[in-house]
Amino acid sequence: MVLGRNEAHKVIDSQATEQRTQVRRAAVASAIGTTIEWYDFFLYNTAAALIFPQLFFPASSSYAGAMQSFATYAVGFAARPVGAAIFGHWGDRIGRKATLVITLLFMGLASALVGVLPGAGSIGVAAPLLLVALRLVQGLAIGGEWSGSVLLAMEWGDQRRRGLLASFAQIGVPCGLVLGTGGMTLLSAVLSDAAFDAWGWRIPFLLSFVLVAIGLVIRLRILETPMFAAIVARQQTARNPVGEAIRHHWREILLSAGLRFSEQMPFYLFTSYVLVYVVAQHHYSKTFVLNAVLVAAALELVAIPFFSQLSDRIGRKWVYLTGAVLTGVLAFPYFAVLKGGGHVAIFIVVIASLIAHALQYGPQAAFIGESFPTHLRYGGAGLGYQLASVFAGGPAPLLATWLLAVTGTPYSISAYIVLSVLVTCLCGWLITDRSRADIADHGTYARRRA
Repeated sequence: MVLGRNEAHKVIDSQATEQRTQVRRAAVASAIGTTIEWYDFFLYNTAAALIFPQLFFPASSSYAGAMQSFATYAVGFAARPVGAAIFGHWGDRIGRKATLVITLLFMGLASALVGVLPGAGSIGVAAPLLLVALRLVQGLAIGGEWSGSVLLAMEWGDQRRRGLLASFAQIGVPCGLVLGTGGMTLLSAVLSDAAFDAWGWRIPFLLSFVLVAIGLVIRLRILETPMFAAIVARQQTARNPVGEAIRHHWREILLSAGLRFSEQMPFYLFTSYVLVYVVAQHHYSKTFVLNAVLVAAALELVAIPFFSQLSDRIGRKWVYLTGAVLTGVLAFPYFAVLKGGGHVAIFIVVIASLIAHALQYGPQAAFIGESFPTHLRYGGAGLGYQLASVFAGGPAPLLATWLLAVTGTPYSISAYIVLSVLVTCLCGWLITDRSRADIADHGTYARRRA
């Protein structure tokens, strides 16, 4: 049957409309899904700094309790590469959509259970052990979530705007930080300290059930990405995608991990450790510090897409390395202000620290995702991204607490930040910038590797 000209135009218009609809759905699903998962994750971060030391480690000193609490925090990061490998395998075998539904369920269930977990005063040593187990589940889920969310948006839309589209997954971090920290801030403001410590902190964790239901409805309405669907149609999915990614793209995995050092490690100091340090140093209220982080995270909602779109124009590498260098420049002034500054100065440096983070975090998703071919992208990008968690993000608050105790000066933490910047600058210089490459063309990758 031959279509007339008008009928052909209608078919083309219908296909274009459906394409735009799916791109919007993929972007929204990417942003909302990661928002929910990072909401759960940041709730744990805030509770680890403010609640868990006395609830799960009451017999310890203040210093030991903080160290033990941040150790459970680090466990989740250690689980992330494992989650990236497990879910990366299935994401490159059965698709992005189905895998992301599973990671969302895992994260929501683990977080809700943290909200009903009794303290050490009720069940003894079982309390911190169960806390660690739930943190492991959170880490596994986050490990599989990031690359799938990035690819969902990046592989659906206009390839000239990959940086902007991939950043919708990155927006989930400040959104989750605003919701998680905002929930804790609101409750700490309206409840007495005793009520907040006893039961108020549990409420945001229990809300995970509601948020997961919303996320599932959105994710179930999207289709598989065209790039991966084409791989399936040509029967080119890898039998062992994670193994092949490690074997053929180990260099990209390692460079992607190193690329994240100056973004991830300082970020968890700027959003988690700062809660402990400022309250202990100045005896400011928990609400004041939470508000500073909350405002900075809200500004990142604008900064991340802005810098991501900028990377589409001038290239990922230059935007990213500018953010890394700015982080290094801020390292010593940041702790100088936290040590001796007043309310206004502390508010300003907290905001400045997350602007430097946004310069890196915005273009980062596309920068890493573009380094791998479609049939290995979920596992390869996930491994590179999450491997940094073991060496950069996870140990950061733990090492910062230890450095301050051993040296007696916060500037040792500043030096630690500068070291992370040097690692990132080296890896950023060595990694190939594929901002304008055709990432659906496997031949492009093969020729470049040759």
